[in-house]
Amino acid sequence: MDKPIIKKKGLKRKHILYGIGIFIVAILIYQAFFRNNIATLNVDIERLSIEEVQEGIFHDYITVTGTVEPMVTIFLDAREGGMVEEKIIDEGEIVEKGDVILRLSNPDLSLSILNSESQLAEKNNFLRNTMVIMEQEKLQIKRELLNLEFDIKRKKRKYDYNKSFYSDDLISRDEFLESEENYQFAKRSYELYLERQKQDSIYRSIQVKQMQDNLTNMELNLKLIRQRLDNLNVIAPIDGQLTVLEAEIGQLIPKGGRIGQIDMLTSFKVVAQIDEHYIDKVKVGLTAILDRQDQEYQLKIRKVLPDVRDGRFSVEMVFMGEMPDNMRTGQTYYARLQLGSPQKALLLPKGNFYQKTGGQWVFVLTEGGNSAVKRFIKIGRQNPKYYELLEGINPGEKVIVSGYDGFGDNEKLEW
Repeated sequence: MDKPIIKKKGLKRKHILYGIGIFIVAILIYQAFFRNNIATLNVDIERLSIEEVQEGIFHDYITVTGTVEPMVTIFLDAREGGMVEEKIIDEGEIVEKGDVILRLSNPDLSLSILNSESQLAEKNNFLRNTMVIMEQEKLQIKRELLNLEFDIKRKKRKYDYNKSFYSDDLISRDEFLESEENYQFAKRSYELYLERQKQDSIYRSIQVKQMQDNLTNMELNLKLIRQRLDNLNVIAPIDGQLTVLEAEIGQLIPKGGRIGQIDMLTSFKVVAQIDEHYIDKVKVGLTAILDRQDQEYQLKIRKVLPDVRDGRFSVEMVFMGEMPDNMRTGQTYYARLQLGSPQKALLLPKGNFYQKTGGQWVFVLTEGGNSAVKRFIKIGRQNPKYYELLEGINPGEKVIVSGYDGFGDNEKLEW
């Protein structure tokens, strides 16, 4: 007779497997829908720099590095080419206007002066000889005119006698006409000679004038050549410091060649290099403050040089009042260049986080202060100390401002 099979009570293997599967599914559902999935990183707070956001006055300025340069620089060029014979003043010495710095020699120029002097002497002698000849000719003409005058008188007297004799039939008609013709010929000869004297006088005057003009031009040319000889002495045109002198004994310097420069030491300017990011903001007339020996000096931009080289452009700044004592060409100073007027704003101290985030987000501490979360912000202007916060953070909140390179893509930091 068959016996009925009695089912065993209790958990079986499959029940355990079902339970484990349901538990895993529940965990996955919780992770997906109910837990806040934020990538979190544990960090050492001792290695973080934390700053508080505060309300304050934002000063729109940048720090620029400026180099001192003289306000006036005079370049020395050789006005006449030649070889350096003597070096009287060395580079770096103080000079006064009119001091001879170099002496040059030029044999060709000396020979040119001798030739000009010789030609001038020759022209002078020729002019004197011409004047003597002209005076002699003038005397000769006067003598001829005198002879003609007396000849006219004689022939007129004879003509008058013959005219009377002819009327009394004492002489023939041919003899009378001959005396009349002789008289008329003498008169015409005298008139022609007078005309010749007039024309000769005009010609001689023109000739003398031309010769005198030539002589004057030669004298002027000789004077200019002698001035060129004086130009062989390189002279300081102003008072100042001979900062550059590129000439050595025996060196051949061409005409117009650069020899050196003199800096006027009575006034200076500061030339600064500025990042091209600020080229639209920097304008003539902006002011800057230079700190030296616990004293502030006011500067003003005089000139903006628009050429951009290696990502930077230059500006020239001049002192608006007192200058620092003992300034030297080439000294370096730091100045605060004001780009705008001070305004009230939210201020965040600057830090290395900007290199990673570009100012688009930061880690802001939570209320408990034991963690920080990623938050998007908007930054406006900046100066060497602060960022101007436009939105995203409230006054009093604290921000991690140190570098974010080791945080990866985590959105929350805990410590």
